Amino acid sequence: MVKKDLKYICNNCLEKFFTWSGKCPNCGEWNTIEEKIDLNKNSKIKGKIIESSNLSKIVLNNNTDRILLKEKQINTVFGGGIVKGSVTLVAGEPGIGKSTLLLGLADLIESKYKILYVSAEESLSQLYLRAKRMKVNNPNLNLASNNLTDDITSTIYEKKYDLVIVDSIQTIQIAEISSSSGSVSQITNSTNVIIEAAKKTDTSVILVGHVTKEGNIAGPKLLEHLVDVVLQFEGDKFGNFKILKALKNRFGSVNEAAIYEMSDIGLKVALNPSKELLKERLISDGSIVHAAMEGNQAVLVEIQALVNPTKFGYPKRTASGFDINRLNMLIAILERRTKLNLSDKDVYINVVGGLTLKDPSSDLAVSMAIASAAAKRKLNKDLVVIGEIGLSGEIRHVPFVKKRFDEAINLAFKGVIGPKTKEITSKEYFSTLDLKTCLNTYLK
Repeated sequence: MVKKDLKYICNNCLEKFFTWSGKCPNCGEWNTIEEKIDLNKNSKIKGKIIESSNLSKIVLNNNTDRILLKEKQINTVFGGGIVKGSVTLVAGEPGIGKSTLLLGLADLIESKYKILYVSAEESLSQLYLRAKRMKVNNPNLNLASNNLTDDITSTIYEKKYDLVIVDSIQTIQIAEISSSSGSVSQITNSTNVIIEAAKKTDTSVILVGHVTKEGNIAGPKLLEHLVDVVLQFEGDKFGNFKILKALKNRFGSVNEAAIYEMSDIGLKVALNPSKELLKERLISDGSIVHAAMEGNQAVLVEIQALVNPTKFGYPKRTASGFDINRLNMLIAILERRTKLNLSDKDVYINVVGGLTLKDPSSDLAVSMAIASAAAKRKLNKDLVVIGEIGLSGEIRHVPFVKKRFDEAINLAFKGVIGPKTKEITSKEYFSTLDLKTCLNTYLK
C-alpha cells in the first residue's frame, strides 16, 4: 500500500487529514484522530487468493492424536487427552500447587512419550527434591532449569520431546526484548514463538500461568486467546481439596473438572470426594448437605450456618466459600418472604472442605442453613438440598438434577429436596415450590 492512500480520520466528526495531531482542528476533541486506509478506486489491495478444501475431502493429519494419562478424570478435563501440537495454559494462585500438579501429571503420562519439564523458578536440585518427595518415577521425564524463551523454543524444534512443560510463562524472557520478564511484551512474544514452535513440530506444550489478586490470569487477555486450552487450578490454599477445571478447550467440553486431594506425597485424584467431605460432619442446627456440580461430577458438600445476636448496631455477614453479595440477597429474601427477622443477627456461612460454590443451585441449601441456625431447628440428617431461589421466594429449576439425585442416593441418603422436575419420578425426591413452604415442612 502506498503512503498517499493512507489518511487520518477523526472518529468524532469524520473529518479527514493527511497528518496526525493530538487535537482535531475541526471539532476540537483530543485523541480521536486515527490512521485509516482510504479505499478509493485507485487503491490496490495486495494479497493472494485463499485456498480452500471441501469438508468431505479434508484429510486429518497426525496432530489429532492425543497423549493419554493414566487417570480418566484428568483425560476428561483435557477433552480426552492432550492433543499433539496443542498449547495449554494452567493458571492458579501462588502456593496452590501448580508445579506439584504438573510434575504429578508428567508422572501419569504413558512411558512411550518423552517429556521435558523446564522451570524458570526453581533450580535443578529443587526440582529433583520435589520429584523425590512425590515419588515420581517416569523414566522418560527430563528436568531442566532455564528462563530463556529462545532456548526453550530451540529445544522444541529439536523434536526430541512429545510434551514440554514450561513453569512459568511470566518468568521466561526473550533476550532481544529489553523489558523484564512478566511484562506484556515478554509474555505476548514468548507465547507467540512457543506456540509457533509447538504447531510446526507437533509438540504438546503446557504453560504455567500466574493470577492476579482478583483471581484473573496475569498478563494480557490475548494470552488466553492464543492458547488452545485454559485450565484453572483453584481451591483453598490451606484446604484439603483442589479442583482443576477447563475454562476454554478447543478440543473438548469446558464442563469438566477433576477434584484433587492433598496427601503427604503431593496431589492425588479424589476417587470419592463426597464421602471425604462429609466424613467429619456433626449433625446440628445450621448444617445442610448440598449436591453441587464440579464440571459434570456431582459432589456432596456440607454448608454450615451460624446466627448470633449482633453486638453492634450493624449486623455482620461473613461467608467462606460463598459469594457475599448473594448471601445478602438470600437474607433479604428470607426476611421478606418468610418473615424471619435477621436484621439484628450476625450471619456466618461456611462451605466445608475449602470449596467455593458459584452455582445458584446452592441458594436453597444456604437459606435453609440460615433458617435452621436462626430457629434452632434441624433438617433430617438423611436429606440433601438443591435449588435456586428467585426474588419472589420461588424455587427454580437447576441443571443436572438427576446426577445430583443419583450421587445422594449412592451415598445412602434417603431423599433430595429440590425444585419440581419431570426428570425424577422416585418417591425419594421431594419437590418444593417456594421457600416458605419448604422451611415450614422440613425444618423440625
